[in-house]
Amino acid sequence: MGRTVCQAVAADPELELVAAADPGHAGVELRSLAGPDVPDLRIDGDLSGLEGRSPEVVVDFTHHSAARANLDWAAGAGVHAVVGTSGFTEADHDGLRALFTKSNCLVAPNFAIGAVLMIRFAELAAPWFETAEIIELHHDQKLDAPSGTAVGTAERMAKASASWGDDPTRTETLPEARGATGAGGIHIHSVRLSGLVAHQEVLLGTTGQSLSIRHDSYDRSSFMPGVVLACKRIADHPGLTVGLDALLDL
Repeated sequence: MGRTVCQAVAADPELELVAAADPGHAGVELRSLAGPDVPDLRIDGDLSGLEGRSPEVVVDFTHHSAARANLDWAAGAGVHAVVGTSGFTEADHDGLRALFTKSNCLVAPNFAIGAVLMIRFAELAAPWFETAEIIELHHDQKLDAPSGTAVGTAERMAKASASWGDDPTRTETLPEARGATGAGGIHIHSVRLSGLVAHQEVLLGTTGQSLSIRHDSYDRSSFMPGVVLACKRIADHPGLTVGLDALLDL
C-alpha cells in the first residue's frame, strides 16, 4: 500500500511527496520500488527522518501498534495525520482526541469512496428491513477479522435501527457457523482468499423482498482518490475525524 500511496501523492499536482518511511526498506531508493514517477528519495527507517523536511501531512498504512507510535510523533510535531490502519477502538479514538491539539487526524476504515457510499446506503436502508448480514471478503494476507469496514457498517446500521429480528438458529452443526455477532446482533462473515483485494456485501431482508448492497475493490488504486482527498482536506477538520464521510459531506 505504501508504494501506491507514494505514487498517488507524487502524481497529484497539488501535493508534494517529501519523504517515505518503512523499517523493512530503510535506505532503499524509493524509485526502485515505486517507479520513476516518484521523487528521488531514500526511504527512512522511521518517522524521525522526516524532521527537517517540514511535512504537513503524514499518511499511515501500517499495523495498529506501529500506528500508535507514529501518531504520537505526528501529534507532537504538529503534523496532520491520515490513517488507514485498522484496529482502532473507541478508547484509541478518545486518546487521539486528547493527543491531536496542534494538528488534525483522520482515521478511516476504508478510503474507497464507493465503500463509504455502500455504508451510507446500508445505513439508509436499515430502518426498512428487519434482518441483515454482512459478508466481507479480503486477500489472504489480511491479519485481522472481521474488517474494520464490516464492523463499522454494522455499527452504523444498528444506530439507524434498533429493531432487528432474532436469529432463528438453535443448533450450530459446526461451531461459529453463523459468524461473528456485530452491533445490533448483525452477523458478520469473513472470507480470506488469494486473488481478492477488498470486497463487502450487505444483505438485508424483510417480508417478500431482499436488498443486496455490494462494493468491490479490485486494485489498491481504488483507495487512492480517498487518500488524496484526505491529504488535501484534513487541515480543515480540527481534532479527530473518524471516517471519510465528513470529507464527502454525506
